[in-house]
Amino acid sequence: MGVRILVVEDDPEIADFIIRGLREEGYTVESAADGETGWWMLKQSSWDVVVLDWWLPGIDGLTLLERLRREERDDPVLFLTARDAVSDKVRGLDRGADDYLTKPFDYEELLARVRVLARRQGKATSTVLNHADVRVDLATHRVERAGKRIELKPKEQALLVYFLRNPEKVLSRTRIYEHVWGERFDGLSNTIEYHVMELRRKLESHGPRLIHTLRGRGYLFGERDPESPS
Repeated sequence: MGVRILVVEDDPEIADFIIRGLREEGYTVESAADGETGWWMLKQSSWDVVVLDWWLPGIDGLTLLERLRREERDDPVLFLTARDAVSDKVRGLDRGADDYLTKPFDYEELLARVRVLARRQGKATSTVLNHADVRVDLATHRVERAGKRIELKPKEQALLVYFLRNPEKVLSRTRIYEHVWGERFDGLSNTIEYHVMELRRKLESHGPRLIHTLRGRGYLFGERDPESPS
């Protein structure tokens, strides 16, 4: 299973920036915009990394962290906050945070810190995803099929990474759109179809079809078309 990250951040622009960036790196990302929702999501599941704001509507981030540690949960927590005083950093780390990054922040630094925390959980030990003869290196953004390099646009690569994270699974258009584009699917846009067409064209220049369309259901990434006779 891939790395699962929970982002608890009430600023929609910052949250959207972080979520889109992490998803394009191939991570599975969920989010909450307030403390109550954040606590509910923390209780529902364990997370490989939690990116947590301090100032939140309802329950603040520090209280969420304290609750989590009282329940003897060891999910790695990265505090991401505008509170930059040394005393605040010490307080956050003493209450159980694994790392502390102040706003404004550099995305590459955030990504590096997320990688470190994920590795502590025994996750993301490799930056390479592969299935069949397709290979993507998330660190260098190099994409290959049958050993031959393929140049992809950012959204095409994000789409391929999502397929590689979910091989041999039927993925609905709604699920793909919300994960890769981070928006609700209105059912009318042909954005997914266009990007799938372009990704198929590039992949199939070096081998047989891997992205299969399942009418009324979505897409499946795999070596055998599930709708063809066995």
